[in-house]
Amino acid sequence: MEAFGTMITAINAIVWHPVMLLFLGGAAVWFTLRLKGMQFIRIRDMFVCIGEKGENNRDSGLSAFQAFATTVGGRVGTGNIAGTATAIFMGGPGALFWMWVTALMGASTGMVECILGQAYKTRNLGELTGGPAYYLSRGIRHQWLGKLLAFLFCIAVFIGPGFLLPAMQTQTAATAIQGAFGISYFTVGLFMVCIVGAVVMGGIKRIGQVAERLAPIMCGVFFLITIVITACNITKVPAVFHTIFASAFGKDAIFGGIVGSSISWGMKRGFFSNDAGNGMSPLISATTDTSHPVKQGLVQGLSVYIDTLLICTCSGLSILLAGTYNVAADGAGRTLLVENAPGILYGVPFMQEALTSALGHLGSILLAVMLFIFIYTTLLSYSYQLESTCRFLFGEKKICVTLVRIVFLCFCMFGILVDGEVIWPMGDIGVGCMLWVNTFGCLLLTPVVVKLVKDYEKQRKLGLDPLFDPATVGIDDEEGIWDVYVAKKEARGDYDNEKLNYQKTECTPA
Repeated sequence: MEAFGTMITAINAIVWHPVMLLFLGGAAVWFTLRLKGMQFIRIRDMFVCIGEKGENNRDSGLSAFQAFATTVGGRVGTGNIAGTATAIFMGGPGALFWMWVTALMGASTGMVECILGQAYKTRNLGELTGGPAYYLSRGIRHQWLGKLLAFLFCIAVFIGPGFLLPAMQTQTAATAIQGAFGISYFTVGLFMVCIVGAVVMGGIKRIGQVAERLAPIMCGVFFLITIVITACNITKVPAVFHTIFASAFGKDAIFGGIVGSSISWGMKRGFFSNDAGNGMSPLISATTDTSHPVKQGLVQGLSVYIDTLLICTCSGLSILLAGTYNVAADGAGRTLLVENAPGILYGVPFMQEALTSALGHLGSILLAVMLFIFIYTTLLSYSYQLESTCRFLFGEKKICVTLVRIVFLCFCMFGILVDGEVIWPMGDIGVGCMLWVNTFGCLLLTPVVVKLVKDYEKQRKLGLDPLFDPATVGIDDEEGIWDVYVAKKEARGDYDNEKLNYQKTECTPA
């Protein structure tokens, strides 16, 4: 196991080389500019689109809200609690600020990938399906490159949501439950596998039905917890915010020397937490019946905000206000710059101590239960991401889908067998591999996204409810997924509207 840990650490260092952060940050800025800051100016539309009712057979996909809840459930997990605490430990309080920046700019990346996921979705075994493998293989002009990227992404999904990430999530849940209730790792792992299996065997519709009930509740309860901790430390609020901003820019006397770690760890944990650019969200959002791809992109942009600006902020402020954190002096944790919580291991324990300080032992129990629910919904999301990828590789074969679901549950159990020291590097590798491939592919498909956004904006400016016809942007729709909306556009007279200036183009890749 020691050799395995060494290997994982070495691979993680390669995947998450500092060049990765420059690449992701640069892509987020590029998408923000090309979409003209759409993640900022269309916030109202984000909320409106959540409630949209589709026109197609709802048995074949999710509603906009179900997809939103499922992706929020997938995003909100250990990254929001343990990940935020880790960022503070490695980079100081300023890391929280850089997580905010990552969310604000990264929302554009999240929007782009989900717009593409919707535009290139198809149908498999009677259900809507799609994601990076589909838009990479069908959308990139050089088909050999598109198919190569699609294959590499599929491998990354098997490494990430298929194997390494479920193990990380299960291990974290087992650690929290054992600390609060004294229940053994094996018992927690087995119970998690059973309740996850009971849902994933029912497919994406059942996953969406569970997520739409759990996601709003767990986010609301976690927000209330933060309010309680803030109320208990209300006099510290101004000082904490001053420390966050000062240390983010190296102006704080204590944290000035680790500003590089603050930026690095804030961005790293931000991208890990909100999933922007790694291709997980479009796998879910492609199952939604919506009238225009940009609508689902806006919904998923909002889910990035919910994940980081709300949930991660709740975690970070709770820890900083309660003062239950330490900060590494060297970016690695070998020596400490600040030691407010002697003997407390960074990660979930930081948040446990914060809740205990406000609510006593009840706080530790409450966090364990909340974390278990967070991880449960995350695993449900992971299961469909793996399943969707297998549908792309093996086509309409029910036996493959069933086998994949069983294998996924086995991977979940693997988490209780792995040393906690290598869990986070394992998760980082899974997310990192997906980020490299998918973000690069999205950059190549920027011209298609720009066309889709322009089409949406033209219809909005004319006071029309945006409807989508793939042929107007050169996308082939062999399955007729968008036919109902094409018919509505024709009945509305869109093709004769000179202001829309539609010219159906030949369906060629971008």
